[in-house]
Amino acid sequence: MFHFFAMLSRMKYINRWGLMRNTRQENICEHSLETALVAHALATIGNARFGRSYDPERAAALAMLHDAGEIITGDMPTPVKYHSQEIRAAYSEVEEKAIEHLVRMLPEDLRAPYRELMTQTGPRDEELRPLVKAADRISALIKCVEERHSGNHDFHKAEQTITRQIADMGLPEADLFVKEFLPSYGLTIEEQDYAREAGLKFKDDSQMVFGNILK
Repeated sequence: MFHFFAMLSRMKYINRWGLMRNTRQENICEHSLETALVAHALATIGNARFGRSYDPERAAALAMLHDAGEIITGDMPTPVKYHSQEIRAAYSEVEEKAIEHLVRMLPEDLRAPYRELMTQTGPRDEELRPLVKAADRISALIKCVEERHSGNHDFHKAEQTITRQIADMGLPEADLFVKEFLPSYGLTIEEQDYAREAGLKFKDDSQMVFGNILK
């Protein structure tokens, strides 16, 4: 019996933003999926708009597991994690040991590929690490935007700080995502008007039903 994937499923029990008042709790399972979606988008944007040769699927897989160690360590608030070099170094060591502990829950022949994923040390992972980091920050920024639009001002400073951090990364893929996609996260579903913008066409009877729902 191997416990690796059952342990991964426990990501949904680890909440983020422990020092903040949340209108809605966010767990690391939700955060990891969103980070994976954004990392895939950044890699795709890089390929389509900036002539890169990223592997979007690999970027998504790295992002999916980027916080897996927190199943064991829990989510340490950023102000604490980066309070000093000593704390950061100590936490990094704990993270490494947590990842190795998880890896050893796999059969021997599966350990190497999953160790590479969780430590981001595959042959071409170096070029993807900045994208995953940017996606991680964009996911945090999305959370800030959603909290602000829910009337919670506790995330105001975090939103400013994270926006600046993303800009300072100097990644055109991240800058483009923030410019072209982030504003939609502050809209209601009616404002996004997804059916019309997507150009969806329905049969007359279906159109009537969906039209009534969207009013």
